[in-house]
Amino acid sequence: MAGRKVLIVYAHQEPKSLNGSLKRVAVEELSKQGCSVTVSDLYAMQFEPRATRNDIVGCLHNPEEFNYGVETWEAYKRGDLSNDLIEEQKKVQEADLMIFQFPLYWFSMPAIMKGWMDRVLVQGFAHEFPNCYDSGLLKNKLALFSFTTGGNKEMYAKGGISGDIRYLLWPIQHGIMHFCGVKVLAPHICFAPEYVSEEKRKEMLIAWAQRLKTLWKEEPINCSPEWYFK
Repeated sequence: MAGRKVLIVYAHQEPKSLNGSLKRVAVEELSKQGCSVTVSDLYAMQFEPRATRNDIVGCLHNPEEFNYGVETWEAYKRGDLSNDLIEEQKKVQEADLMIFQFPLYWFSMPAIMKGWMDRVLVQGFAHEFPNCYDSGLLKNKLALFSFTTGGNKEMYAKGGISGDIRYLLWPIQHGIMHFCGVKVLAPHICFAPEYVSEEKRKEMLIAWAQRLKTLWKEEPINCSPEWYFK
């Protein structure tokens, strides 16, 4: 939709991968709609995933005992976070929609993307108790997790050897995004792309492009335990 701003946080090492192609399709389709699209290509940026003292510029709030959560909270209030965090927070603040594009690693997101979550979504910026979940500080935003898996759809079905794929989404969709107030759209999952034909991979890209055409009409999922564990 024209005028909307989209941030794509992308975590894959290879531009020619299916993840790279899914990111490219999203940029192209959303741009056609008149959206302003920004990409944080975490590997290309050599984004630092470690949460350390280097994230705070200047003096610490308590130099005697380092507490990352407290220090980044205080630094955010003072405007003393490192430049890379301020830049990413600005992208988040401006975005109407955040798309997270990645391959599933060990039932979760790659470490570089988890590091982005750890370092960017600090207290004071994304949440500040009791302002969390439906009253989180990012409550006027949407998020969508688009990812690929190694296992096929049957493996991630209820009763499958890996368990229902929704179980794996609880920590990242509910524990991170919903905690920060973000409304979550249904995930977009491409199952086992490495083990299907080139034609099937092309169909995955077409399906993603088609979904993006009507994405702004979608309703967020019900962010409750029932969606994940019913």
